[in-house]
Amino acid sequence: MSRVPFILVAILGLAVLMVVHELGHHLVARAFKLRVLRFSIGFGPALWRYQAKGSETVYQIALIPFLAYVQVDGMNPFEESDPNDTGSYANASLTARILTVFGGPFANYLFATLLFLGALVAFGKPSYKATTRVEVMPDTPAQVAQMHDGDEVKTIAGQPVSDFEDMRQIILEHPGEPLPLTVLRDGEEVVLSITPAPTGKDGGGQIGVRPERTERVYEAIGFREALWESVTRPALVVRDLVITVSELVTGRAPPDVAGPVQIVKYGAQMAETGAFEILAFLATLSAYLGGFNMLPVPALDGGRLMFLGYEAVARRKPNAKVEAQIHALGLLMFLALMAVVTVNDLQR
Repeated sequence: MSRVPFILVAILGLAVLMVVHELGHHLVARAFKLRVLRFSIGFGPALWRYQAKGSETVYQIALIPFLAYVQVDGMNPFEESDPNDTGSYANASLTARILTVFGGPFANYLFATLLFLGALVAFGKPSYKATTRVEVMPDTPAQVAQMHDGDEVKTIAGQPVSDFEDMRQIILEHPGEPLPLTVLRDGEEVVLSITPAPTGKDGGGQIGVRPERTERVYEAIGFREALWESVTRPALVVRDLVITVSELVTGRAPPDVAGPVQIVKYGAQMAETGAFEILAFLATLSAYLGGFNMLPVPALDGGRLMFLGYEAVARRKPNAKVEAQIHALGLLMFLALMAVVTVNDLQR
C-alpha cells in the first residue's frame, strides 16, 4: 500500500500543531483586548480570507502552506503607534505582553496533554507481549544488516533474550559496537552483525526495530491514571529537550538534528502503525514545539520573553528597534539552520 496517505496525515498533523501555537497567541491577545489584525495559515498571497462584520481580524489561508502566524497590532516596532491606543501591543501592560507571548507555547503544552489523554482513554496504555519478533524500520542499522520483518531474536552477543525490553536494554548499552545477533528465520538460525547507532536516550544504542505489530496490546486504565500520565508526559518531553540542548551546547552530544522532512517521515511511520501511535507522536511533538519555543533564542518566544524579563527587572523598555533587529538576525540564522537540516534530511 502506498505511504502517501500516511505522509499527508503527518503533514496535516504538523500543520495543526502550528495553528494551535498561533491560536494560543491569538486568544490571549484578544483576552487582553489587543487588536489582532490577521490570523494566517500559511504565507504568501491569500487563497481564502474572511473578516466578520465589525471585526478587526482577517482570517486567511495563504498560498504557501508552511507554518502559521498571528499579526498583533503594535508588535512591529517599525510601525508608527499612537501612544494612546489601548488596543496596541506596544501600549499594553507588561503582564499582557508576557502572557500574549507565552500563550503560544502554553497552547502547545495543553494540546499535548489533551492528545495524550484522548489516546490513553480511547485505546489504553500500550504494552508488549513477551516477544522478540521484530519489525524493521527503513534506513536503520537493522535494515543495513539485512534483518527481516518477522525475525525472532534469540541471542545478542551470546546473551539469550526473552522479550523485547530485554533486547532493547542490551542494545542500549552498546552504541557504536558491532553486535552479533542470532535470529530465527523460517525455522533456521541466522547470525547477523549489527552496529547500534548512538541515537537512544543519553547516546544509547538503537538498531531501528520495534516489536512485531501483532504482539502489541493495550491495557485499559482508569481516567485518573490516564489524566496523570497525560499531564506528566509533556513535562518529560520538555525535560529531555532541555537536557539535549545543554548537551549540544557543551559538546557532550553530537549535533544530530531532525528537520521537517525527517519529522514527517517518522510521523508517517507512526500513522502507519496505528491511531494511538500517531496521537502520541503528535502529542510529543506538540510538547516539544512548546518547549523549543521557550528557549531564550532571538526570534523564538523565549527570546521575546527574555527582553520582557529585562524590562521587568530594569523597569524600562529595551530599545524596540534594536530588539527587532536582533530577532530578525535570529530568524535568518534559524532559517539557514533549517535549510541545512532539510538538505541533510534529503541526503539521508
